[in-house]
Amino acid sequence: MPYARKKMHSGDTHLRRRWRLRNRRKDLDEIDTDLKTEPEKLLQQEIDLDKPGFGQFYCIHCATYYINDQAIQAHFRTKVHKRRLKALEIEPYSIEDSLRAAGQGSFVQPQKRKMETQPCLADVEAGKRIKVDTVMEDEKPAKQELSKSKKIIDYKKVLEEL
Repeated sequence: MPYARKKMHSGDTHLRRRWRLRNRRKDLDEIDTDLKTEPEKLLQQEIDLDKPGFGQFYCIHCATYYINDQAIQAHFRTKVHKRRLKALEIEPYSIEDSLRAAGQGSFVQPQKRKMETQPCLADVEAGKRIKVDTVMEDEKPAKQELSKSKKIIDYKKVLEEL
């Protein structure tokens, strides 16, 4: 009896997750728009019998559902969640950034934000909100100091002194 074909090369097993769409989660830019527009709405969703925990225990940062409050609190302490918070600290790449990279504008450093884990359901009902604070970093010295026009002026001053 012939064996079932694997449909993959033997060395490509590490790429299996990338090719499959069944466990695909939201990208960072999609999560960022959720955080900016409607985080409270996502925390207090309507009951949906098809989702784990009836859709009541949702991690906004990881875009995943959990079966109960104990499971989501355990998730908040995992490396996966902390890694996702760290990735969300930097402002995501946008269309404007791609246009700047193509030469239509000047480069702007992506802003760094302070991300905190979402509050539990009891705190949300009490009125606590999700915080996404923008932390402005000290701007790095611009390249304007090295521009050609300033160098020409300096050379002119040197020539006048001679």
